[in-house]
Amino acid sequence: MTQQKPEPIRFAYWVPNVSGGLVISKIPQRTSWDADYNRELARLAERAGFDYALTQIRFTAGYGAEYQHESVAFSHALLAATTKLKVIAALLPGPWNPTIAAKQVATISQLTAGRIAVNIVSGWFSGEFRAIGEPWLDHDERYRRSEEFIRSLRGIWTQDNFTFRGDFYRYSDYTLKPKPAEPLPEIFQGGSSRAARDMAARVSDWYFTNGNTPENIRTQVDDIRHKAAAEGRSVKIGVNAFVIARDTEAEAQAVLREIIAQADPEAVRAFGHEVKNAGAASPERQGNWATSSFEDLVQYNDGFRSNLIGTPDQIAARILALKDAGADLALLGFLHFQEEVKYFGEQVIPRVRALEAARAERRAAA
Repeated sequence: MTQQKPEPIRFAYWVPNVSGGLVISKIPQRTSWDADYNRELARLAERAGFDYALTQIRFTAGYGAEYQHESVAFSHALLAATTKLKVIAALLPGPWNPTIAAKQVATISQLTAGRIAVNIVSGWFSGEFRAIGEPWLDHDERYRRSEEFIRSLRGIWTQDNFTFRGDFYRYSDYTLKPKPAEPLPEIFQGGSSRAARDMAARVSDWYFTNGNTPENIRTQVDDIRHKAAAEGRSVKIGVNAFVIARDTEAEAQAVLREIIAQADPEAVRAFGHEVKNAGAASPERQGNWATSSFEDLVQYNDGFRSNLIGTPDQIAARILALKDAGADLALLGFLHFQEEVKYFGEQVIPRVRALEAARAERRAAA
């Protein structure tokens, strides 16, 4: 029996459409949230071998991120500047209604030959919801709403006369035309809690987890894939990581120490208060950020924990370890985005592909 050839790990980057970069630190960053910088970054990433870009969703200023561009509109701008890159637009149920989201994304899909995807964000800052007059639901209720949001999106995109009776969204004989181009927009989600993993197993195409060790990632992967198999589905896994790739390990570690040394304590604590409350609100207290330290919180999604910090050879080997743990994609942040995305494409991705090829040859010869 012929073994199926393993897929190469894919790469995505966090779009800095939010000011302050990807660390809550006063360290100088040669990264900008403006449109021109991000268009050029998208072109650089596409040439470097990145498969996806993920735009962020914020509604209010704060936590070192005073300025933000809206994710769906910004995603469309990046798609217009590229030819192959897929862009994942973050959507937040509550502020977003699935009807509007489905129509927006279907149009962008038609305009870009199907290169748009969505990331459904189930919880972020309770303060944002209060500021815009949206109710802040309990942890598991947020995931119930997100599941209905995803079922609504997929139904609208695939069915005529779509009918749905949920607790949060309802449709009666609703038909959207034109529907998205093929392939249909992929649906990503984040989380670490039981509710997040259960939702991913039932309805999502991709599951993003915060940065972590390969051992802890494997635990989540095994749980999700077991639950998805019981539903007759499969789910791909993306892992967050912050990359500090330098010619020597000493240089990379020095940059990490400087980022943490120049962290903005007030902003880190404020961010930590919001997200740790959200993460610990799950009944089993296992959500994102539930166990994050101060140093972890300096990078928004625990990216230091994935340990992609060192030389290109070290980072390539650690990416393969994440892949062995079940990761299908590495979602990456950088300090100086344009130059470091370029360096990563020149120095790290070829090493990862060489390691994957060598492994495939060994497997074929065995």
